Amino acid sequence: MADEPALAPPHEETGEDAGLARRFCAGEEPALAEAYQRWGALVFTLARRSLNHSQDAEDVTQQVFLAAWRARARYQPERGALAGWLVGIARHVIADAHAARARRAEIERASAAQQEGIRQWGDESEAAVNRVLVLGKFESLTPVQRRLLGMAIYGDMTQVQIAEQTGLPLGTVKSHIRRGLHALRRVMEPLG
Repeated sequence: MADEPALAPPHEETGEDAGLARRFCAGEEPALAEAYQRWGALVFTLARRSLNHSQDAEDVTQQVFLAAWRARARYQPERGALAGWLVGIARHVIADAHAARARRAEIERASAAQQEGIRQWGDESEAAVNRVLVLGKFESLTPVQRRLLGMAIYGDMTQVQIAEQTGLPLGTVKSHIRRGLHALRRVMEPLG
């Protein structure tokens, strides 16, 4: 679909188009392939012109035909041609693609602003990075060690409180926490 065909408005539905629409609504998979062959270029061209990006247009085209196939029972031939229905779906999917782009741009702006804020905080930014690294290394611990260390560090609980809350013997809690801290030290040492 790299070459855009001339965009022609959907024509009046012919007997052949009406037959295709009936087969499409009946769930005949070859009808989906035929509809894609017949109107895929139209949908792609609409998306390409609106989004100005070929890959996004290809994604939209795929989404349109998938959505049409899933919603084929809702197509009402008396309200218009199958091509027009597909164009209507395309408009909604294209609008969704524009909205997704806007959300991504907003997230990128917020992330950039957050990164700028981290750089401005100097030592706090280093502490934040260290927290992220420690959290990443936390995944190397056993689930029990993660839970107990999390309770101790983030929950600010004593080992006695952890033993009472979990029902584990105090010695077991101490052993898990000690082994977890040693394991964290081993995985953190290569980082300096």
